[in-house]
Amino acid sequence: MLEKLFEHGLWSTRFVVLLAVIFGLVGAFALFAVASFDIYDTAKKVFLAYYNHLHPENFHEDVVGGIIGAVDLYLIGVVMLLFSFGLYELFISDIDAAKEDEERENKILAIHSLDQLKDKISKVIVMVLVVSFFQRVGHTEYHGALEMMYFALSITAVSVGLYFLSKVGHKH
Repeated sequence: MLEKLFEHGLWSTRFVVLLAVIFGLVGAFALFAVASFDIYDTAKKVFLAYYNHLHPENFHEDVVGGIIGAVDLYLIGVVMLLFSFGLYELFISDIDAAKEDEERENKILAIHSLDQLKDKISKVIVMVLVVSFFQRVGHTEYHGALEMMYFALSITAVSVGLYFLSKVGHKH
């Protein structure tokens, strides 16, 4: 009797994960809102610059940087969504609506193990890092052939890393 009561109480503690699920979703929505505002702000600056026939210094770099920064925030929001969905499915319950989508070949949010959750999140995090890298590269000034060679090597390293990342989990 005491053992059964203890086990039931212990099993019920898994619901503390709901805090991470709820606040993960809040974080995702916040990131999506901030990223959307950043794109709106960038589009407004572009419109005003062209409407007023202006061409501010570093205009193109600033526009690309603003949009890439927003994409970065969207990707981090996706990480938060994956995290929330995955924790819910692993600790609380399967999501019935997700099962219906799985039947229609939409398996992006299907998470059945902690390893699947980790793999999906890590791939998105790598993409966040790649986007951040290219955002920083866009604002870098190069003074000489050696710096340009380092730039080319860094892009090659990122490309090779992405190639091998795309091969992870694929059976040939």
